[in-house]
Amino acid sequence: MFKVAILGCENSHATHFMRHVLTNHAITDMEFVGVYSYDRAAAEKLHDEFGVYVADSYDEFVGKVDGIVVTARHGGNHYKYAKPYIESGIPMFIDKPITKTEEEAREFMADLKAHNIKMCGGTSCIFSKRIQALKKAFNEQTFGKPVGGYLRGPVYLNSPFDGFFFYSQHVTQSAMEIFGYYPKSVYAVRKENNLTAILHYDGFDVDLNFRGDTSLYYALLSGTDMVVGDRFDCGAHYGDEFMEFYDLLKGGAMKRSYEDIFAPVYVLNAMYRSMESGKEEEIIYGY
Repeated sequence: MFKVAILGCENSHATHFMRHVLTNHAITDMEFVGVYSYDRAAAEKLHDEFGVYVADSYDEFVGKVDGIVVTARHGGNHYKYAKPYIESGIPMFIDKPITKTEEEAREFMADLKAHNIKMCGGTSCIFSKRIQALKKAFNEQTFGKPVGGYLRGPVYLNSPFDGFFFYSQHVTQSAMEIFGYYPKSVYAVRKENNLTAILHYDGFDVDLNFRGDTSLYYALLSGTDMVVGDRFDCGAHYGDEFMEFYDLLKGGAMKRSYEDIFAPVYVLNAMYRSMESGKEEEIIYGY
């Protein structure tokens, strides 16, 4: 029986993950030994629904679990919560944003690599069939040579949970999943509660339209022969991303490299700098 703790359970991920295992019985050899949140009420809500133990500190489960799920609303808490468990060598799921700052991203990734930690995480949007179909079309040039792309989705620029960084990884990483994890630069402009950003790749650009007034997601691929794409669902894949973590618990290999998992941190920080400076910003990856 795999023992798992959830650290940072203020958002819907913790609820969906526990329902996937305990209500839907998608996994029968896993036990949630406890949850922790700085927001005690959020943790108590899970206790009321699932009977799970509520911890007083995020390091309370060190040496007692086979894996951890870190899904705090504040991405700046992710490394702090994970760090006490790294020496244990256990697999980890880290929610988006993996972390908030580039400096912390470099330190976090180096720490994980040094201890051979298997990890997964980021946005669940990349498990969308639409995103995966566009990725395949891009790689195979199904609709001609790629000449650009467009993605649209929600953002909460004034969110109390790290502002711009709280929700922006959904659209950004979806674009990176399709077009590649290493755009060269970005130019971003904010207008009230909305943000337009252009990711510059070699030979083409991808436009990102972040809206403060919608919950809908769209993705388009522009090829020399045809433009394809439509709406995609970002909220239907909690089970898919949790099963990736479960595979790591069972000894499976990481599906993505550390570098790909951490790349959105550098893109988002460059995007934020561009939004503040009004200039195109080079994306400098920390590896």
